[in-house]
Amino acid sequence: MSGRGPSWGHLPALDGIRAFAVLSVVLFHAGIAGLAGGFLGVDTFFVLSGFLITSLLLAERRRTGRIDLIRFWVRRIRRLLPALLAMLLATVVAGRFLLDSDALALVRTDAYAALGYLANWRMIFRGTGYAAVTAAPSPLQHTWSLGIEEQFYLLWPLIVAALTIKLTLRRARTVLVVLCAAGAAASAVLCAWLYRPESISRAYYGTDTRAQALLIGALLAGVLAYAESRRPGGRAALGVTALLGAGVTGWLWHSASETAPWMYQGGLTVAALATAAVIAHVVVSPAAPMARFLGLAPLAALGRISYGVYLWHWPVFLFVTADATGLSRWPLLVVRLAGTLAVAVLSYHLIEQPIRHGALTGWRPTAVTVGALGVLIAVIGYATVPAVEPAPADAPVIAISVAPAPAVPGTPRRSRTPAPVVPINRPGRPGSAGNEPRITFFGDSVSWTIGTYLPPHPGMWTSVRSIQGCGIATLPRIRQLDEPFTNYPGCPAWESRWRKGVARDNPDVAVINLNRWELMDRYYEGRYQHVGDPGYDAYLLRQLDKAVTIAGSRGAAVVLLTASYTRRAERPDGSLYPEDRPERVDAWNRLLRAEAARRPGRITVLDLNPVVCPGGEFTWRVNRLKVRSDGLHYTPSGVQRVIAPWLLPKLAAVAAGTYRAPGQQPALTTPRSRRG
Repeated sequence: MSGRGPSWGHLPALDGIRAFAVLSVVLFHAGIAGLAGGFLGVDTFFVLSGFLITSLLLAERRRTGRIDLIRFWVRRIRRLLPALLAMLLATVVAGRFLLDSDALALVRTDAYAALGYLANWRMIFRGTGYAAVTAAPSPLQHTWSLGIEEQFYLLWPLIVAALTIKLTLRRARTVLVVLCAAGAAASAVLCAWLYRPESISRAYYGTDTRAQALLIGALLAGVLAYAESRRPGGRAALGVTALLGAGVTGWLWHSASETAPWMYQGGLTVAALATAAVIAHVVVSPAAPMARFLGLAPLAALGRISYGVYLWHWPVFLFVTADATGLSRWPLLVVRLAGTLAVAVLSYHLIEQPIRHGALTGWRPTAVTVGALGVLIAVIGYATVPAVEPAPADAPVIAISVAPAPAVPGTPRRSRTPAPVVPINRPGRPGSAGNEPRITFFGDSVSWTIGTYLPPHPGMWTSVRSIQGCGIATLPRIRQLDEPFTNYPGCPAWESRWRKGVARDNPDVAVINLNRWELMDRYYEGRYQHVGDPGYDAYLLRQLDKAVTIAGSRGAAVVLLTASYTRRAERPDGSLYPEDRPERVDAWNRLLRAEAARRPGRITVLDLNPVVCPGGEFTWRVNRLKVRSDGLHYTPSGVQRVIAPWLLPKLAAVAAGTYRAPGQQPALTTPRSRRG
């Protein structure tokens, strides 16, 4: 290679590298076995981008004596922005009809962040609240990598241009190589330092932590431009290094894990270096067997549309679901891949290429861009306002009339003196107890929806002490939606919070409903376990025993509501996340019955599952009425028209000591005389 630097044109082998990179990401998101590390295809794109952008900038400086930054940025905008705008518009509009209200509210900011190429930082700081953390994956989550690349495209040309203004090109390349090496090393160190096993977001999405791949690509461009010759011996060494790099890449794509500590302690750096070795070989030796293989027509064709494939595959995967189509895994995958490919081809030929190659000239690109941005901002603002489900105008009024059972001789009576009550006033709810039975709901957010959305029910006083986002399992290391998570700050104190609720309300009946947080994988005794594992079941039973003891500590009858089947989110391959699997719900409900069996006659189990899942499986609707808002929580109308008419009379009977369930002893508590 002469000191004038490289002058290669378009290389089909580089398109082949793009094809493998996008295939690895798409098939990883499809849940294909053997591609656990397919997410590293994104790093392949990073390395390739760093290499090509730096090569173009150095070539322009060598050719013209300067770097036209405005022209560079305009080319990037024409190449990348139109397809992104189309994808954002389609995704937001589709989300209006397909996403639940919590997810839709989050997507608004996701869309604005993607539009500003700040999606990676949005994913880091998306929120720690219950709605954000437990929401299904965002249909715009994949735009995080586009954000990092665009931030690079904005800043890196400024640095390269600044280096070449005062320095000769040869000296500028030397400084550039040193700068890239130091920057990549600093990024790798920062990645290891910021990694946290309970939350990988900062290390995974950070511009600073992932810049190492881009800088390694830029380093390669500087080294190849700086090289003095293309000696055959050097080419042979590059060939061997490339074979090693391809082998390491294949192994990483097969074996790596997003959550493994070693990935953030050098693994990402190794992946980038392996890709750089392959790129260096096919660029220097375009006639070598590896380059010819990567340049095969089908691979090169896929590589040319890889940007569109990446843009569209994730929203297609999230919207074309097993629940919506009824398809099983492999037919579903075929439909998703065909849909992604079709949309990507249309995007390439109808949007990307025409605009990139001058379909709009003069003042028109600016006018069209401004107009498109304005329309998209307006559509995002309108389409992502969640539609609030109004309470039914004719919500039923469920009057409670209780005939107390006679006292059982010899049974201790409960205290007649309640603790001071702080009324929980809500529309349609009585603010004081009077002579009414007192019902308090405990549990998590699912319990909260039941207690909060009850219709007017004269003759019964209710309160809600459920803690949204908190179950009774408190082990801190959790797997939620296959990602690391930990308890909310207040969750480990659930026992004291429940005790305060009991002391304030002094209920006749304490209703406990627990669901998702007890069904997740938690790290226990050296490994992740879940309900159904004997050791973890023993832990859950101890926690459940505490919950029952606290809830009934002032003599309340305890009612355990069974968990129901859920479909909070699908994996991209269409399968359920572990915490949504029916066998876990069944295992948890068996534990509830086991706890009741340990205290015969003192705990009532009410089986809610058949009420909201009448066919023995998850359903969104019961008798055409939507009962689930997001696959987990209940809608107001679902509570008022389906759950409450079934539940409230049973709670009244439990309060009176008259409830009988098949094969179950009546509660031994004697009803209190009504308070005056």
